Amino acid sequence: MYRSHRSLQELCRDLHHKIDIVDEARYDLNIKVTRNDQEILSLTQKIYELKGKMKRPKLRRVKKSADAMLGALTDTRVMKADFKANLKTVKKEEEKKEEVTDWRKNVEAMSGMEGRKKLFDAGQ
Repeated sequence: MYRSHRSLQELCRDLHHKIDIVDEARYDLNIKVTRNDQEILSLTQKIYELKGKMKRPKLRRVKKSADAMLGALTDTRVMKADFKANLKTVKKEEEKKEEVTDWRKNVEAMSGMEGRKKLFDAGQ
Protein backbone atom coordinates (compact mmCIF):
# COMPACT_ATOMS: atom_id res chain seq x y z
CA MET A 1 0.00 0.00 0.00
CA TYR A 2 2.92 2.25 0.59
CA ARG A 3 4.00 2.04 -3.02
CA SER A 4 0.60 2.70 -4.37
CA HIS A 5 0.29 5.72 -2.11
CA ARG A 6 3.68 7.01 -3.29
CA SER A 7 2.83 6.34 -6.93
CA LEU A 8 -0.46 8.20 -6.52
CA GLN A 9 1.41 11.17 -5.06
CA GLU A 10 3.78 11.20 -8.05
CA LEU A 11 0.85 10.93 -10.41
CA CYS A 12 -0.84 13.87 -8.66
CA ARG A 13 2.38 15.93 -8.87
CA ASP A 14 2.68 15.19 -12.59
CA LEU A 15 -0.94 16.12 -13.17
CA HIS A 16 -0.58 19.34 -11.15
CA HIS A 17 2.53 20.22 -13.15
CA LYS A 18 0.69 19.62 -16.44
CA ILE A 19 -2.28 21.65 -15.18
CA ASP A 20 0.06 24.53 -14.32
CA ILE A 21 1.61 24.42 -17.81
CA VAL A 22 -1.81 24.41 -19.50
CA ASP A 23 -3.05 27.17 -17.19
CA GLU A 24 -0.04 29.35 -18.07
CA ALA A 25 -0.65 28.76 -21.77
CA ARG A 26 -4.35 29.64 -21.33
CA TYR A 27 -3.42 32.83 -19.46
CA ASP A 28 -0.91 33.84 -22.16
CA LEU A 29 -3.47 33.24 -24.91
CA ASN A 30 -6.08 35.22 -22.99
CA ILE A 31 -3.71 38.20 -22.73
CA LYS A 32 -2.86 37.97 -26.46
CA VAL A 33 -6.55 37.93 -27.34
CA THR A 34 -7.31 40.99 -25.18
CA ARG A 35 -4.36 42.88 -26.68
CA ASN A 36 -5.53 42.02 -30.20
CA ASP A 37 -9.08 43.15 -29.34
CA GLN A 38 -7.76 46.47 -28.05
CA GLU A 39 -5.64 46.92 -31.16
CA ILE A 40 -8.62 46.16 -33.39
CA LEU A 41 -10.73 48.72 -31.52
CA SER A 42 -8.05 51.39 -31.80
CA LEU A 43 -7.56 50.72 -35.52
CA THR A 44 -11.30 50.88 -36.24
CA GLN A 45 -11.47 54.15 -34.31
CA LYS A 46 -8.61 55.54 -36.40
CA ILE A 47 -10.42 54.45 -39.57
CA TYR A 48 -13.58 56.26 -38.47
CA GLU A 49 -11.56 59.38 -37.67
CA LEU A 50 -9.91 59.31 -41.09
CA LYS A 51 -13.24 58.84 -42.84
CA GLY A 52 -14.73 61.75 -40.93
CA LYS A 53 -11.87 64.09 -41.76
CA MET A 54 -11.65 63.19 -45.43
CA LYS A 55 -15.26 64.00 -46.29
CA ARG A 56 -15.32 66.85 -48.75
CA PRO A 57 -18.36 69.00 -49.42
CA LYS A 58 -19.86 69.07 -52.86
CA LEU A 59 -18.58 72.11 -54.73
CA ARG A 60 -20.99 74.34 -56.58
CA ARG A 61 -20.30 76.39 -59.64
CA VAL A 62 -20.30 80.13 -59.10
CA LYS A 63 -21.36 82.37 -61.94
CA LYS A 64 -19.27 85.48 -62.33
CA SER A 65 -19.93 88.31 -64.69
CA ALA A 66 -17.22 89.53 -67.05
CA ASP A 67 -16.88 92.79 -65.11
CA ALA A 68 -16.36 90.93 -61.86
CA MET A 69 -13.71 88.69 -63.43
CA LEU A 70 -11.83 91.65 -64.93
CA GLY A 71 -12.11 93.53 -61.67
CA ALA A 72 -10.68 90.57 -59.80
CA LEU A 73 -7.76 90.34 -62.21
CA THR A 74 -6.90 94.05 -62.27
CA ASP A 75 -7.82 95.17 -58.75
CA THR A 76 -6.23 92.45 -56.63
CA ARG A 77 -4.47 94.91 -54.33
CA VAL A 78 -7.39 97.19 -53.61
CA MET A 79 -10.53 95.35 -52.64
CA LYS A 80 -13.68 97.32 -52.02
CA ALA A 81 -16.76 95.60 -50.75
CA ASP A 82 -19.89 97.33 -51.94
CA PHE A 83 -22.60 95.24 -50.37
CA LYS A 84 -25.41 97.67 -51.10
CA ALA A 85 -24.89 97.62 -54.88
CA ASN A 86 -26.80 94.41 -55.55
CA LEU A 87 -29.62 94.93 -53.06
CA LYS A 88 -33.18 95.54 -54.12
CA THR A 89 -34.84 98.79 -53.18
CA VAL A 90 -37.92 98.42 -51.05
CA LYS A 91 -40.53 101.12 -50.79
CA LYS A 92 -41.87 101.65 -47.33
CA GLU A 93 -45.56 102.22 -47.03
CA GLU A 94 -46.44 105.01 -44.69
CA GLU A 95 -49.19 104.23 -42.27
CA LYS A 96 -52.07 106.64 -42.27
CA LYS A 97 -52.27 108.37 -38.96
CA GLU A 98 -55.64 109.25 -37.61
CA GLU A 99 -56.05 112.87 -36.83
CA VAL A 100 -56.16 113.54 -33.16
CA THR A 101 -59.21 115.59 -32.39
CA ASP A 102 -60.43 117.05 -29.21
CA TRP A 103 -62.50 114.35 -27.56
CA ARG A 104 -64.62 116.91 -25.79
CA LYS A 105 -66.01 118.17 -29.09
CA ASN A 106 -66.81 114.61 -30.08
CA VAL A 107 -68.68 114.03 -26.83
CA GLU A 108 -70.67 117.21 -27.30
CA ALA A 109 -71.52 116.24 -30.89
CA MET A 110 -72.70 112.77 -29.88
CA SER A 111 -74.74 113.90 -26.92
CA GLY A 112 -78.47 114.21 -27.27
CA MET A 113 -80.76 112.61 -29.80
CA GLU A 114 -78.78 113.69 -32.84
CA GLY A 115 -75.67 111.82 -31.67
CA ARG A 116 -77.64 108.67 -30.98
CA LYS A 117 -79.23 108.94 -34.40
CA LYS A 118 -75.76 109.20 -36.00
CA LEU A 119 -74.61 106.08 -34.11
CA PHE A 120 -77.75 104.21 -35.17
CA ASP A 121 -77.32 105.22 -38.81
CA ALA A 122 -73.61 104.29 -38.79
CA GLY A 123 -74.42 100.82 -37.42
CA GLN A 124 -76.71 99.99 -40.34
